[in-house]
Amino acid sequence: MKVTEKIKSGPILSIEILPPNRGQNMAEIYDVVDQLLDFPLDLISVTRHPPETTYLELPDKIIKIPKVKRPGSLGITAALLKKYNLEVMPHVLCYGMSKYEIEDLLIDLNLLGIKNVFVIRGEYENQPPSETRDEYQHAVELVAHISNLNRGLYLYPCEKAYPTDFCIGVAGYPEKHVEAPNLNEDLRFLKAKIEAGADFVITQMLFDFEVFKRFKEKLAENSINIPLIPGIKPVVSLKTIYNLPGKFFISIPDDFICQMKEARTEEDEFRTGIEYMSKLAEKLLLSGAAGLHIFTMGKGRAAKALLKAIYG
Repeated sequence: MKVTEKIKSGPILSIEILPPNRGQNMAEIYDVVDQLLDFPLDLISVTRHPPETTYLELPDKIIKIPKVKRPGSLGITAALLKKYNLEVMPHVLCYGMSKYEIEDLLIDLNLLGIKNVFVIRGEYENQPPSETRDEYQHAVELVAHISNLNRGLYLYPCEKAYPTDFCIGVAGYPEKHVEAPNLNEDLRFLKAKIEAGADFVITQMLFDFEVFKRFKEKLAENSINIPLIPGIKPVVSLKTIYNLPGKFFISIPDDFICQMKEARTEEDEFRTGIEYMSKLAEKLLLSGAAGLHIFTMGKGRAAKALLKAIYG
């Protein structure tokens, strides 16, 4: 079922998982999902990572190659579809593939029966994207591409082409994207993605209800009315609080930091973090959020504790 259809009957619950590192299997992913099946889970979101340039040392030479740290997103999507009676939403990135390769990927997803895709530009960690004419530079271009496929318009001309039927999710940044000069400019880019065909928004992880409230108000001011799903992460250690801002360019409220500093043991930190995030989740749902998106980071215990605190 499409996210937009599911939301009509109530708030949606989705979790985001990471593919395993190269050379690992599905066991850890299955373990995380299995722990969460007792809750009203609707959707599993599968991240995708762009390749990074690295060097491989061979017996007689050193070669430069593209390497994806966590490959297997397509295989994981298929495996989850087969094992669980849940919708699976793969991420589709601009970076790392030509637009023709992306179209082939989308055809694979359509043939698998995927109804929801999450479109993001993607981030390279150690080099900029290729500026070839065949690689998209912005998410809005990819959204428009998928919208065309939904109308039966493929990059390669096809006779009597069947349209795809994707529901398109895009990212929203309540505290603005790191590259945007301000929130208003960032919202201009978000609105462009919606005009290109995006159907719903999932936010970057947030920890402050007032941040979400202001963001929702700004969307309304800009006539952005599609479903908005806040993203949250079960933060259960003081160390994580200090690590997250530098990686995801988000801020942590003072009261959360103070509560975590008062914890005396790791278990105290765990309980404090779950209590704080569950109260935030409850506020988000009461405010009319279209659902919750949980960034698990592959950690089933914390996600399970958070969902138990929210749903009982």
